[in-house]
Amino acid sequence: MAKKQEMKGRVNNKPSTQAYLPIAEIRDGVVILKDGTLRSVLMVSSINFALKSEDEQNALVSAYVGFLNSLDFPLQILMQSRRLQIKPYLEKLAKIEREQTNELLQVQVADYKAFIEEFVEIGQIMTKRFYVVVPYDPLSNNKKSFWSRFKEVLKPAITLRLKDERFKKRIEDLEMRLRQVRSGLESMGLQIVQLDTQSLIELFYSTYNPDTAFSEQLGKIGDIQIENI
Repeated sequence: MAKKQEMKGRVNNKPSTQAYLPIAEIRDGVVILKDGTLRSVLMVSSINFALKSEDEQNALVSAYVGFLNSLDFPLQILMQSRRLQIKPYLEKLAKIEREQTNELLQVQVADYKAFIEEFVEIGQIMTKRFYVVVPYDPLSNNKKSFWSRFKEVLKPAITLRLKDERFKKRIEDLEMRLRQVRSGLESMGLQIVQLDTQSLIELFYSTYNPDTAFSEQLGKIGDIQIENI
């Protein structure tokens, strides 16, 4: 019996998944990493390059090269493929079907809903999303040794809690980079949306828990009770 209790205690003392993530906190639409650096994430629309004329393709390539040459800081460009979450759309169709007073339209909505359900069951429909991660390093992270970074990973409780005044100053510097990136991408006809706190948490939730995220949607952050580490 004592041996079982000892084993149970060891299991409970294991660090959570959060211990191995580099994220200290997500605040005001900004990801704060454990090494003190900041990240903002932009969701970017796509362009069907193959459908463009030769002149349009050359113009896009020139604009992209000019954009990259104008940067004096690194960027991360990320493409993520996800299974299309069709359940909310089907629920919306079911609601329309119930509220429809015209019998003919009700039948048509039901047939369309059945078609979508069958179409999705035939094969997994994927959707692609494109992100640009804009970093900001206020502390010159290159000065930190390997062992300093290693200890930060092993001790998740030691997270960086920036003071409001210092955080706002760093946000201002990060926003200057964001404006530069926005301007360059919009010059190529791309649409840009900056992810807020809710969207960032949903992004990491679906990235690290793809199967769970597909079947169980994350609720509003304000409604979620988070346990302290």
